[in-house]
Amino acid sequence: MSTIKWIIDPTHSEVSFKVKHLVISTVTGYFKKFEGAAEVSSEDFDGATVGFTADIDSIDTNQSDRDNHLKSADFFDAANHPKLSFEGKIAKNGGDYSLVGNLTMRGTTKEIELDVTFGGVVADPYGQTKAGFEIEGKVNRKDFGLSWSAITEAGSVVVSDQVRLILSVQLVKQA
Repeated sequence: MSTIKWIIDPTHSEVSFKVKHLVISTVTGYFKKFEGAAEVSSEDFDGATVGFTADIDSIDTNQSDRDNHLKSADFFDAANHPKLSFEGKIAKNGGDYSLVGNLTMRGTTKEIELDVTFGGVVADPYGQTKAGFEIEGKVNRKDFGLSWSAITEAGSVVVSDQVRLILSVQLVKQA
């Protein structure tokens, strides 16, 4: 089978993260601008190569002061590192999938592994072929230089080191 390219449909995809705040609640954020593609040579996406980028300036946690802090040098340092990126491969192991590759944030690259649920492939009403994926995993923000930290008077951590990544991705097959 020849290689087929698929690109992310941003109108039917979302890239989010969740992080514990004060250990008692969770803050959710989104990257509003992102792009990516997969190149596949199997119908089940086993072995697909994946590339993805997100614009740091598009971060949205529904609170502009927090968004600006996340864009600052305390966290993502958007002025010097305007994008995060990922390059990797999808692997099928029985009925399960994983996505293993290099995530780069703030100039630091680390290998990560994410769990993937493949939703299947369908033709939409407009004649396009689409594939759906749910992708989840965790990273330690400090591994990527996002090391701002504060402790409350009671000794609680303000922002957890662990960040959950949650992506709902729809790909469009290219002609």
